[in-house]
Amino acid sequence: MKAVTAMEWRVGIGVDAHRFADNRPLKLCGIIIPHPQGLHGHSDADVALHALCDALLGALALGDIGQHFPDTDPRYKDADSAQFVRAVMAMVQERGWRVSNVDITLIAQTPKLSPYREPMRRQVAELLELSLDAVSVKATTTDGMGFTGRKEGIAAIAVVMLVRSDR
Repeated sequence: MKAVTAMEWRVGIGVDAHRFADNRPLKLCGIIIPHPQGLHGHSDADVALHALCDALLGALALGDIGQHFPDTDPRYKDADSAQFVRAVMAMVQERGWRVSNVDITLIAQTPKLSPYREPMRRQVAELLELSLDAVSVKATTTDGMGFTGRKEGIAAIAVVMLVRSDR
């Protein structure tokens, strides 16, 4: 009989939040969403991709997005957050891991995000080199409570599972 080897896996969680700002596009999961305001931040302020980076880095015990892409570095001014995901994915792969699946929750009273769910899923799947059935993007409100409920900004939570790439 062939010996069964245990699968090695890790889980990471990331959370990010940004307030709304005028004169900026709203970008979530790498997709521009029509809205009168974008999110305030040093880069493009894509809360979903920032939370995703933190989840990946957390699973690897490599700190957080601010350590790797600090907002004090002019190279990241207005940067596309997809570049952060690509750089973090290189770290994942260099260490012998691959993403098994990802689950992202966006917390926003406004705008209505359900029409953009599939394009966001496709973009995340492409960035992580995953099949679409391994990527979940959901949206919820806080029923008027807190800063998201007052329509002051958007928050995101991301959870990822990594598995050893050689298994």
